[in-house]
Amino acid sequence: MIRFLILLLLVSCNIQASLTDYLYPHRATSYSNYGTLGVIQNPSARMLSEGSIGFTWTHNEPYLRGSIVAYPFNWLEAAFQYTDVNNQLYSDVSAFSGSQSLKDKSFDTKIRIISESKFMPQIAVGLRDVGGTGVFGGEFVVANKYIKNFDVSLGIGWGNLNANKISNPLRIFGDRFKNRPINTSATGGEFNTNQLFHGDAGIFGGIEYFLPNMNGLRLKAEINSINYDTEGSKPLIKDSNINVGLVYPFNDFFQVKLSYIKGNQLSFGFSLSGNVGKKSSGRKKKDPYLSVKNNEAVKQVTAKDNDLLYKATLRYLAERDIFLQAATLKDDGEYEVAISQNKYLSYPMAAGRSARLINEISPESVNSIKISSLNGENGMHSISINRDTLKRSLANQSPIFNHDVVTSPLTYIDENYDFVPTKAYPFHFYKFGPDLRTQIGGPDGFFFGDLRLAYSSEILFAPNFSLITDAAIGLTNNMEDLKLASDSIIPHVRTDIVKYLKASEDFNITRMQLNYFFNPAENIYGKISGGLLESMFGGIGGEILYRPFYKNYAIGAELWRVQQRDFNQLFDFQTYKITTGHINMYYEEPRSRVLFNLKGGKYLAGDSGFTFDFSRRFDNGLIMGAFFSLTDISKEEFGEGSFDKGFYFWWPLNLFYGNYTREMDGWGLRPLTRDGAQFLLHGYHLWGTTDSAWNSRLVRDIDDFNN
Repeated sequence: MIRFLILLLLVSCNIQASLTDYLYPHRATSYSNYGTLGVIQNPSARMLSEGSIGFTWTHNEPYLRGSIVAYPFNWLEAAFQYTDVNNQLYSDVSAFSGSQSLKDKSFDTKIRIISESKFMPQIAVGLRDVGGTGVFGGEFVVANKYIKNFDVSLGIGWGNLNANKISNPLRIFGDRFKNRPINTSATGGEFNTNQLFHGDAGIFGGIEYFLPNMNGLRLKAEINSINYDTEGSKPLIKDSNINVGLVYPFNDFFQVKLSYIKGNQLSFGFSLSGNVGKKSSGRKKKDPYLSVKNNEAVKQVTAKDNDLLYKATLRYLAERDIFLQAATLKDDGEYEVAISQNKYLSYPMAAGRSARLINEISPESVNSIKISSLNGENGMHSISINRDTLKRSLANQSPIFNHDVVTSPLTYIDENYDFVPTKAYPFHFYKFGPDLRTQIGGPDGFFFGDLRLAYSSEILFAPNFSLITDAAIGLTNNMEDLKLASDSIIPHVRTDIVKYLKASEDFNITRMQLNYFFNPAENIYGKISGGLLESMFGGIGGEILYRPFYKNYAIGAELWRVQQRDFNQLFDFQTYKITTGHINMYYEEPRSRVLFNLKGGKYLAGDSGFTFDFSRRFDNGLIMGAFFSLTDISKEEFGEGSFDKGFYFWWPLNLFYGNYTREMDGWGLRPLTRDGAQFLLHGYHLWGTTDSAWNSRLVRDIDDFNN
């Protein structure tokens, strides 16, 4: 969580927001006290642009609420809510709860069904607290319309949004909508579809007034729609149905809000949000292409002998952090080079800069340039361009289009090249710096942290054979009061996390893993790994992936034999052993660029089932995703949460650096960590390592070729 908030703050500070995104300072969207876009307590139909992420924090007694809100599309709002209910204990057992207050976790979602036009309002339908305990559960349909400096909203709600009761209009479809079934899942986790839009409904409405010449300050008023009688065992007193408030945006990404709700209470909060999915998001790069000095003289040298051309290519590419693996100048004038690089997230950018350099140093007898990209010695793809086309593009400063280049799959074989430079293995790459492990939101306390010095390294013994090590030394922590034990009745493959955290406070080895990658045929990729594969399991296994270059699908399989590691995370093991494996299927919808991933097989606790994962990748590399799993264990065996689910973000570190980098970082959240539906975290999944082995990825990023 802390790492994610730092990310959002840093990114937001570098965002160049457009008027169409935020309409700042007029008609800017703002967040409600429930963490999603809305008036004060009521939801609205408003949306942020796709690729936006927001964080909100609100204090209104007895609630302290934080939320993370994501917009994978401009018609979809998805939020995770974390609420501290300070007038209730964590559980009914005081010896268990101590002084720890109740914590409630929930998901909210909203879909825009009609966009605003000159005469039509924007209309959205949404769900609150879906899949949680249902304490704040409700459904709504709401419409918004701009009228000069006013944003007017009107809606109808169910569940905890039905305070201003009317008869349910959906009764015309049957008496089953008349009554709302009681939520029997006190521990949460189930999607209680039998409750949706059932029972009495309620009317709500609100208005926002954007004050002219006041730097975006707006006033808010609404008819309070919240039925506080449904919110837990201690209902709140409401003296008025009218809420009033104001919002002040300090800039395009940071807002503060103050409101008076229920006729008896002040509420305060803030929000931090911005579009982090644009290609222009983040820090401006100070890493332009560097031309070769005296390149005409270099051309005269390289024209004399092919070996001189190969060595010049090797030297000048290396100076630009691109590494020549092989080269050959064919009789027909095509100059093909095989490269590897770990600098550019966009492979067309790496290919474009390589082609530009080759154009500067190669003799005029070269009439076409072919850049083949490798990952280790695994062939990924080739990008070919006619040299005259490249020259015209550079001279006219015109972009390269898809029809200007030819892309093709690659199976790499040394013998196909005239020049293969000698490499002095092994290579050692490492990082050393602070790291924070956390445990958040349990009955022992809200936050437990372990500040460590972490060491990560990769020793490359050969292009496709390496040793990965992740280790850490503890500096300071507050883990002494962390004592919650697992209540799971199935093998404790994840829920003993407290024991792992406490036993590995001083020194631990998270991973010490040998990896061998291979590419037996075109479009087929493989991996064999062994060692300490993750913090809780070690063993041996492998993965295979078929990823056809010109298709939008891939299929693979993995199989592992593992044993549970000791809690100290060193070299000892416990007795529990398991064979786990899955069939992995992928499909990317080309228009939306949404990736669907279905995994089916046997998990770490011995349960069998499937996991459905869907994610969207944005132009700058940002990934937003969510998942859920269903297995053959019962809800009672799974425990609190009923089934496994969560969401995640992956963001490119390009957002923060002035120079280009391929590094990514990620953050994800499960409302609850249980033992069911748990994968082995063996790192370096073939899907990620073959990210460029898909023609659609190259086509998407081809406008980077001349960057």
